[in-house]
Amino acid sequence: MRIAVIGTGYVGLVSGTCLAETGNHVVCVDVDINKVNKLKSGVVTIFEPGLENIFQRNIREGRLTFTTNLEEAIKDVILIFLALPTPPNEDGSADLSYVLGVAEQLGKIITDYKVIINKSTVPVGTADKVKAAVAENAACEFDVISNPEFLREGVAVEDFMKPDRVIIGTTSARARKLIEELYKPYVRQGNPIIFMDERSAELTKYAANSYLATRISFMNELALLAEKLGANIDNVRIGVGSDNRIGRRFLFPGIGYGGSCFPKDVQALAKTAKENKYDFKILNAVMNVNNIQKHILSEKVLNYFGADLSGITIGIWGLAFKPNTDDIREAPSLYIIQELLDAGAKILAYDPEATSNVRNYFCNLDETQKARLIFVERGWDAVKNVDALAILTEWTEFRGADLAEIKANLKQPVIFDGRNIYDLDAVEAIGFYYNSIGRRTINNI
Repeated sequence: MRIAVIGTGYVGLVSGTCLAETGNHVVCVDVDINKVNKLKSGVVTIFEPGLENIFQRNIREGRLTFTTNLEEAIKDVILIFLALPTPPNEDGSADLSYVLGVAEQLGKIITDYKVIINKSTVPVGTADKVKAAVAENAACEFDVISNPEFLREGVAVEDFMKPDRVIIGTTSARARKLIEELYKPYVRQGNPIIFMDERSAELTKYAANSYLATRISFMNELALLAEKLGANIDNVRIGVGSDNRIGRRFLFPGIGYGGSCFPKDVQALAKTAKENKYDFKILNAVMNVNNIQKHILSEKVLNYFGADLSGITIGIWGLAFKPNTDDIREAPSLYIIQELLDAGAKILAYDPEATSNVRNYFCNLDETQKARLIFVERGWDAVKNVDALAILTEWTEFRGADLAEIKANLKQPVIFDGRNIYDLDAVEAIGFYYNSIGRRTINNI
């Protein structure tokens, strides 16, 4: 099939590349000419494991191309994917200006039947708004489908190529036949393509992410209680997750969820509920718990060293909101770094992929704080002669680090672990002050 993907952000680039991988001819469109030129020259503009190889292969085979010309891109295609940003407004609602702006443009330039597929995460009722925006100027038939993405950063290629399920919201038999044909190669192992109406598909995406955010927040609350009770949240997690009614995933406590989906989607669903005069109490609690959790680790540091961190140097391992991505959107590290800087600390920060993004995020710090935030190129450079190590992202390279070597490099053998990556007995045997989430504090120094 010939396909256009509008938007070359995270979802658009992964989707376009993976659609090309099964033999489709895909043209990706973006208004950012610098980004398009990079993509044309073979530069992948996001970090995502496994994407580079298939990206290069499909460019080489001529199945994946890039342009800034929307009219040229959609001329010979029948399927048009909208993979556009829907950032949160100040009130938490989703900003649909990019989606509806493109829909309006499409109405002016389509001349034959197209299926417009909304891949962006959008509030319930957006398909109707897109239809209306296209129809205002369209002189031909078209259909609008809701096809929400369920891509996890770090394993997005696998998620697209072998999805647990494909959700399709459409009431058009013609569009259904085309989209079912498109997705058949991705569900050969028997995972379902689930058809429903457009509004149900839109709600399904928000419901899935909000439920997972709720599980995380529940475990974070339980971890705080476990600390007070002298229980070990890791044992509780294993016990609870072994119940097949519950399952093991998304039960790991930590320092709050971040990223491009959970914070935005929970806010948007809560806002939708409010607009429809429904008080979604659980979601309001989830947002409150997550906001509190992002400050837990900096509070632990301040409780240990005191409110004034002048003269204290903190090493940080991990800046991305999760491993295997360079995404820092709503990452707990951003909040923790700012609070430690505000308290006077000097920081040596390391992340395998997200350093440049965090450096850009903090580019407007005043000169005093900017001088105290130092980004290092090696993980061990963030450990040498610092007063404490704070672990904020559970990258694999941190899990296997030699605890004795960590102790030997630190000025003081102090670790604040926001991801519970080390065994308590091992830490205790070597001799650390070790403060994690929902477990007893080791004070063996």
